[in-house]
Amino acid sequence: MKDAQTLRETLRRIDGRGYKAYKELQGTYAFEAFTLFIDHVQGDPFAQPSRLRVRVDRTASGFDASFTSGPSRTVALCDYLTRLFSRTARRVTKGIRGTGKGGLILIDTPAQEILPRTAMSVTDNHVEARFFLGLPAFGRRIAGRDAMEMLLSELPAIATEALFFKEDRRAALTAHVECCEDADALREKLSALNRVAFLANGALLPRASGIDPRPLGSGAIPFSSPATLRMEVELPNRGKVTGMGIPEGVTLIVGGGFHGKSTLLNALELGVYNHIPGDGRELVVTRPDALKIRAADGRSISGTDISPFINNLPFGRSTTAFHTQNASGSTSQAAGICEGIEAGARLLLLDEDTSATNFMIRDEKMQHLVASENEPITPFIDRVKELHDSQGVSTILVMGGSGDYFATADHVIQMTDYAPEDVTEKAHGIAKEHADGRMVETTGPLRPVTHRSPRPKSIPLEERRGRVKITTYGRHEMVLGTTRITFDDVEQIVEPSQTRALAQAVAMATPLMDGARTLTDILDRVMETVATQGLESLSDILRGDLAAFRKLELAAVINRARTLKTVPSEVNGGPKNMPPAARD
Repeated sequence: MKDAQTLRETLRRIDGRGYKAYKELQGTYAFEAFTLFIDHVQGDPFAQPSRLRVRVDRTASGFDASFTSGPSRTVALCDYLTRLFSRTARRVTKGIRGTGKGGLILIDTPAQEILPRTAMSVTDNHVEARFFLGLPAFGRRIAGRDAMEMLLSELPAIATEALFFKEDRRAALTAHVECCEDADALREKLSALNRVAFLANGALLPRASGIDPRPLGSGAIPFSSPATLRMEVELPNRGKVTGMGIPEGVTLIVGGGFHGKSTLLNALELGVYNHIPGDGRELVVTRPDALKIRAADGRSISGTDISPFINNLPFGRSTTAFHTQNASGSTSQAAGICEGIEAGARLLLLDEDTSATNFMIRDEKMQHLVASENEPITPFIDRVKELHDSQGVSTILVMGGSGDYFATADHVIQMTDYAPEDVTEKAHGIAKEHADGRMVETTGPLRPVTHRSPRPKSIPLEERRGRVKITTYGRHEMVLGTTRITFDDVEQIVEPSQTRALAQAVAMATPLMDGARTLTDILDRVMETVATQGLESLSDILRGDLAAFRKLELAAVINRARTLKTVPSEVNGGPKNMPPAARD
């Protein structure tokens, strides 16, 4: 193994040479307090920065076993160290130097959520940060002195500050790991308590803005549970915590505009993740199989059975294995629900503001004008109760425009000035007093979900030099070879790192598509690989920019691939041949 002095001498020797001479740096170097791995050296100052790792012996790091005594604590410790590394790098480095991205030391910095990620690894043997470093240049000539400063001065300072335990940080680190552990423990209790979500009293739900996920400062109203839904839970660190438990079944969130309905739902949809101390939503948790559903005009649908909601289309088009490259709002929402249940969703979250009106409700007047035989849509109002009663799928729905839902709801929560009130009895009384002649429009009982089998090469992966070229753009777009997938309507992806991991997961799933395996089986195989081998298993190179995702998001991304071709699985007794493609 080479040492720091060797690295210094190499940088002196290649100073001023062409940029590709930086390739000589690749390798492992022993520093006094850590080991440096230069895994990949960028070939151009404008290219993706070089991939590096710094590894510290676990015993020397000073982080005792209490910080990694369980999976929740280990994830939280990695998250804390990643944030600390990022803050320290911003403070220590001088920023851009010379050409391109030279001078930058970057790590995959988390937002408000605590997620397993590849940026930091803590094992019984080591603490390892995986990050990116822009090797500096003037034009395309190596800036050796600047590189020495980065690698031999700035980087050791960052590692010393961020990867070694300091007693004055014990309280903050302990709070971080205990916060994560408590949230996981609370989420695990939901099923036994027959609850789908819990919001602790004192939680701060409003965000700074629509593009800033940090908590709203002054003026934010702490959450307080109505007495009828209040419950107490015991957590491993905080002890007894009081808050609102939302029961299984159908729950409406009602109220006037700007009174906090959507704010509450947004907190619930992100309650599938843990949040950092100070976020305000630390103890706002939702069951892990909760899925946000919205209309997505123009998306593609491949072989999804949407017949529980859409039937009797003109010209005899099939809805038991529905295909389109240009879905309407109603068909896209129907497909989203059916695909979500196929992938394991057991809690649906909907907001009328992002739903197709004709999918949600057809009132009595419209039923009189447009006969049921001329309306192919079975509105959600006529299935929402049955979804829970027959299939165990609960729903939380924001509804401010139609009181027809009162009769279907098990619980109704009214938001007034961001304060919740249980108005279930009042809503049920109104539903009885003002009952009209609206008819239920179901076309038969709900059937078990229809599983589908993707055809081979449904998502073609064009290889280049034996590898698939994968590119992602932000949180909602990826390109695999020549296959572009966009998924703007998948709202529970919170970081680009998740999208990068999802792209790798789609590439892993594609070879499993043999026409026999169901999509659910394929999803399970990928998720099992990640669970047993870690996020690192998604890529053939060790990279520090991937974050954990759920099976529901992986299913959603695959289902939105316009090249996807599926057939109903034979395990359902379905037909072997795909029906003709349709467009609505």
